[in-house]
Amino acid sequence: MRVIDSHTAGEPTRVVIEGGPDLGTGPLAMRAARLWSDHPDFGPSTLCEPRGHDAIVGALLVPPSDPGCATGVIFFNTVANLGMCGHATIGLAAVLYHLGRITLGVHRFETPVGVVEVDLMSPNRVRVVNVESYRHAKDVTVDVPGFGPVTGDVAYGGNWFFLTKCDSIPLDFDRLMELTMASIAIRDALVAAGITGADGAYIDHVELFGPAHGKADSRNFVLCPGGAYDRSPCGTGSSAKLACLAADGMLEPDAIWVQESIIGSTYDLTYVPGDTGIIVTIEGAAYVTSETTLLFSDNDPYRGGIRA
Repeated sequence: MRVIDSHTAGEPTRVVIEGGPDLGTGPLAMRAARLWSDHPDFGPSTLCEPRGHDAIVGALLVPPSDPGCATGVIFFNTVANLGMCGHATIGLAAVLYHLGRITLGVHRFETPVGVVEVDLMSPNRVRVVNVESYRHAKDVTVDVPGFGPVTGDVAYGGNWFFLTKCDSIPLDFDRLMELTMASIAIRDALVAAGITGADGAYIDHVELFGPAHGKADSRNFVLCPGGAYDRSPCGTGSSAKLACLAADGMLEPDAIWVQESIIGSTYDLTYVPGDTGIIVTIEGAAYVTSETTLLFSDNDPYRGGIRA
């Protein structure tokens, strides 16, 4: 399997350009569903140790259903598909340019949750116009064992998020373990309380936010579905954050919001009103880090990845 790795604001992406499974034809959302139903070992074998690690997000290139798109892409991590992924979209643009498959300028990528517009401003700098984001529920309180009541918002930015201000643990890089355990406890408590996104959607991301350490507007810690933390400010999480700010009248359309990650990297974000929510533009930088051929020996006991 041929893959190219990159990072966006510190968060890694692995683009599968050759050797992925044949998912047939049809709508991209249907083909994405087939990826896990028919090929359950694909994601873990591609991303888990010993070939990868929990923080990597995969991007499988597939033919688009929409002929106006440069590519179709299915984002996935070690445990499931992702609807949309901001950092991986930025990374994908840099990889496709590296391969000579796209030029500088505006392109369209088809994802399972809709088409996104990508403006490749330079070989590394990218703007992504995300799918529509919105707040689903405000001031939701959940009782978290060991932490007590936690109040936050449920919002969608291409994935589902529970966003809450973090006062009890500083958003410092050296507090990663505490932040991770608190976020996992919050996510488990949401499940236990039956709190979901629209139509019963599982809230698979938790976003803790607080004051920035640099010149940004806010700093965040984002727990991803597999239990890893997002090194980047999280494009879909930042979109969900802006949806909440817009709903509260705290950020005007076209105003720049700078979101800082737990490692200090940043995205520049703006929004315009959408049909029912907002349309966020995410700007960040990605860098290609390696070109690799993954090998899968039949007699390798960890051919399918190391999993719990």
